[in-house]
Amino acid sequence: MPAFDLIGVGSPIMDLVARVPDDFLKKHVSGEKGGMVLVDDHEMERIVRLLPQKPAHATGGSAANSTYNAARLGLRTTFLGKLGNDPVAQTYRDAFREAGVDSSRFKAAAQPNARSMIMVTPDAQRTMRTCLGAAMTLSPSEITAADFAGCRHAHIEGYLVFNQALADAVLAAARAAGCTTSLDLSSFEVVNASRDWLLGQFRRGLDIVFANEDEIRALFQDPSSDYGTLARRLAEHGVLAAVKVGKDGAWIAREEELHRITAVPPAEVVDTNGAGDAWAAGFLYAHLNGWPLSTAGALASLLGSETVSYMGPLIPPAEFKALQAKIRNMTPQKNGHR
Repeated sequence: MPAFDLIGVGSPIMDLVARVPDDFLKKHVSGEKGGMVLVDDHEMERIVRLLPQKPAHATGGSAANSTYNAARLGLRTTFLGKLGNDPVAQTYRDAFREAGVDSSRFKAAAQPNARSMIMVTPDAQRTMRTCLGAAMTLSPSEITAADFAGCRHAHIEGYLVFNQALADAVLAAARAAGCTTSLDLSSFEVVNASRDWLLGQFRRGLDIVFANEDEIRALFQDPSSDYGTLARRLAEHGVLAAVKVGKDGAWIAREEELHRITAVPPAEVVDTNGAGDAWAAGFLYAHLNGWPLSTAGALASLLGSETVSYMGPLIPPAEFKALQAKIRNMTPQKNGHR
């Protein structure tokens, strides 16, 4: 039996979260609203200085958020990524240990930890500018199949694909260790920069691909087809396709199956940061435990909905504990699916 159900792979980033008006982005931040752009430390410090208020701190990173949530749900998890040599890195490691994530596969660099400035506008949209710091120093030569030994499934964030050699090494090592794999496309910028690479990896074998509405349209350069059609098109590449469409729910496609997943309306939309990562965690928890796709999608929808009700990428501990009663009532055993 594998020691771990899931290993997350990506950048362990400390999130700096702040509310900003729309005109802050127009005046002070280049690039499109709603996306993620890599910046250097100088640009990060410039944005932080200009903020209308001091940012809050939270552990972040796309695959890291999913791994953290999967551990809270009950999966045995570990994480592969590179921490820095500063107090931020130690705080990050401690938070993961406290959540139940094994920390033995973190690698360390002699540089400050990665940070991401997450600017939340009044419409709850998040615009991210990320300084990868220590995380950027993770090199393909450091990745081996031993990093994935004893792991059943590897969940990889799309931001890793900005370094295609590193992403190649991660996928090759995970496959060599016998892991099934999932990839969250993470951002339309990732897709626009890596479309041919992504399609090539689908052909080589990926088990699950997560995409939102912007990412799936960017992948197929299709501005008009409905999302069910696009989910089927992605599934034709041999993957289990999970296409998230915000308040309109999601579509899940695998071979001839197509499931429409109804959205769970949130009590309040405060911050969309981390919602997709929570969605992926809920789906992976259910899928790895053998739940039917429709029920896995329902759990994913619940987790994503709850996440947008709070600032930052994670549901606060007390609220997550209260949510667990709803999750128990969704298990297939209680609903007669097994």
